[in-house]
Amino acid sequence: MFARVLGSTLTQVLRSVALLLLPISFIALLAWATAGSATGNTGDPLRAGMWIWLGAHHIPFTLALPPANAAGFLSYLPLGALVIPVLVVRNGVARLFDRLDGNPSMFTAARILFAILYSGIGTLFAFFSSTSGVKPMWYLAPVFLLPITLISAASVGRRLIFGQAILFSTRILALLLGISSIVFGALIFMNLSTVESLTVVLEPGIIGGLLLLLLNILYIPNAAIATLSYFSGAGFAIGTGSTISPLSYDLNSIPAFPLLGALPSSTSSYALFGILVIVLSGALLASWTVALSSRILIQSLFISVVITALTAYAGSGALITEAMSSMGVSPWKFTLAVSGELIVGALLALYLPRIGRR
Repeated sequence: MFARVLGSTLTQVLRSVALLLLPISFIALLAWATAGSATGNTGDPLRAGMWIWLGAHHIPFTLALPPANAAGFLSYLPLGALVIPVLVVRNGVARLFDRLDGNPSMFTAARILFAILYSGIGTLFAFFSSTSGVKPMWYLAPVFLLPITLISAASVGRRLIFGQAILFSTRILALLLGISSIVFGALIFMNLSTVESLTVVLEPGIIGGLLLLLLNILYIPNAAIATLSYFSGAGFAIGTGSTISPLSYDLNSIPAFPLLGALPSSTSSYALFGILVIVLSGALLASWTVALSSRILIQSLFISVVITALTAYAGSGALITEAMSSMGVSPWKFTLAVSGELIVGALLALYLPRIGRR
């Protein structure tokens, strides 16, 4: 039976890897062919395809930047790109279950084996695609790939532990990020001239313009997290030593990236009204769960804190140069602010009616 599970799993893992890697490699080949290079070779597009594949899974990179080979680091990667590997893994696991004739007794072993094989292939990509200038941190590849693959695989064909708590906590955080995305979209339209200026500075051309548009779309979730952090009062950073929050504004320069055209130009105490929205979201979470049981409410708040911390980590990092070594939200500030405001809202929803009755 193990041989059957191993054979079916390996087939689906290779299919899942190829399903994502081949289109990426084609795009890299197209970009390489149109850009041209005096010293390039045909192996460059495949290597670049592997780097994009790894970046979509949020594997960080160490860099040696020309011309002086200055040290650089890339860990602030687009969260929107993570959706594609998750969907690919889920599809591969679903097909694997069909190959196993829907036998639940083999599902757990198949999930674990799928995650191990998928992570192993990704680690090999990171190791063999390394160059003197770009080095994926291959020893961290399993640390990122295993959880992503296991969580994606676990969501196929079974009910998760604490299913209701996960449902309510993810729903409330999705609501907050959805509101932040709407606000961010409004800010983009209000600052279209700045966005256009940042795009013109890059002079991307036709193919480059399409790739730049795609990159901006993939970075929208990062922008939504930064927007939520701003309106929670925690703020965010665009570069080393910078602070952008409703009560503090310290920004020297910004990269030529169109989405950054929505940045505020000064402090704004009115933005602190966003805290009220988060508090009300905590009260809404309490109203959803307390009718079921207080245990589900406690579980939902705990999972909300965990997911908020993971979101904060994913929404922060370094962007290539030393000057941009601090990008996005502060993990501890964001977690403390958003989680604390959600908990305050839940407590107010629980105890204010009791105080009123007394």
